[in-house]
Amino acid sequence: MNPIPTTLSHTFNRFVESEKAGGILLIACTLVSLCLANSPWAEPYLHFWHARVAGLPVELWINDALMAVFFLLIGLELEREIHNGELSSMRGALLPMVAAAGGIAAPALIHFMFNGGTPSQAGMGIPMATDIAFALAVLTLLGRAVPTSLKVFLTALAVMDDLGAIIVIAVFYTSSLAPLYLLGALLVFAGLLCMNRVFRVLALAPYLAGGALMWFLMFKSGVHATIAGVLLAFAIPYSARGEDAASPSHRLEHALHAPVAFLILPIFALANTGIVIGSGSMTALLSSNSIGILAGLVLGKPLGITLACMAAVALGVCALPADLRWRHVIGAGLLGGIGFTMSIFITNLAFSNDAALINASKMAILLASLVAGVAGFAWLKMFGKPVAEHP
Repeated sequence: MNPIPTTLSHTFNRFVESEKAGGILLIACTLVSLCLANSPWAEPYLHFWHARVAGLPVELWINDALMAVFFLLIGLELEREIHNGELSSMRGALLPMVAAAGGIAAPALIHFMFNGGTPSQAGMGIPMATDIAFALAVLTLLGRAVPTSLKVFLTALAVMDDLGAIIVIAVFYTSSLAPLYLLGALLVFAGLLCMNRVFRVLALAPYLAGGALMWFLMFKSGVHATIAGVLLAFAIPYSARGEDAASPSHRLEHALHAPVAFLILPIFALANTGIVIGSGSMTALLSSNSIGILAGLVLGKPLGITLACMAAVALGVCALPADLRWRHVIGAGLLGGIGFTMSIFITNLAFSNDAALINASKMAILLASLVAGVAGFAWLKMFGKPVAEHP
């Protein structure tokens, strides 16, 4: 197949910039949270996240309500990619789709190798996801030292990765099901689709109100409430022109970039990275679950992404972008090992009744993400120069 040319939209450039700055802020919030959790103020700091507001813990409001807004943004980004971006044509979508599939399957299999048949098998989903904000933050630090199409490829890969994680959450991390509430949520979703496709309602307010109701019903149903954010994204009208300011989807995505990057994800990091590092931490990192997470993210991600892409290109299923080489794909695979947000999110679902296992898993995620980020940066710094400069 012929190489694929790369063009960047204004929306994509704004997205990359917000993700880069958001990734840097996430690092700062994580460091603050780690320091507070291991300081004389640890008890009041950790207790705060478990304090109840309107009958529910603060941590639950963050992980179930605020993160639904994050999932809404992910859904809007995925919709844009499908209509106007890297996923808008099968030819352009195949490579990141194949890469995402390999990057999901290999880490899960590696974790299963260490944990199959044990209580920690539920953690298979933890090393599946790639954190868009951190991965793009590392990539943009390299500036012009890497090809433009690498940003597009990594973004599309991470969005597809997140879609895979969302499906995994919906299918495998639903503990109990209340069918009537689920039916109510789906009926609200159907009503929103009718507003869009049949009645051509373009005002955002009715969709947001319906989305809030759908979130409540989904929350009561037992299916994780954040799924409502993704469903809402695909119910909101999208202009075929993509960049059209009159498109409700485009306007909402643009409005959500800053609050998600600079408010919601930093709060999520503060609430979920208060990891207590004690005398048993090294033992916890040597457990089968932690090893599965570390090996899945650091080794499984680059192996799965690279080998899947190589197989697809060798079979003629898809082609590399014009300015991309295999060294760049390897670098993207290494950066794909930065799990963080979605990995921590799945950890909370997988081990909701085991605080010690959650703490150990988060330590493994942070360590693996640090190793993957440094390795990806170093690899691309040495071998990632654009083709014209480094034949």
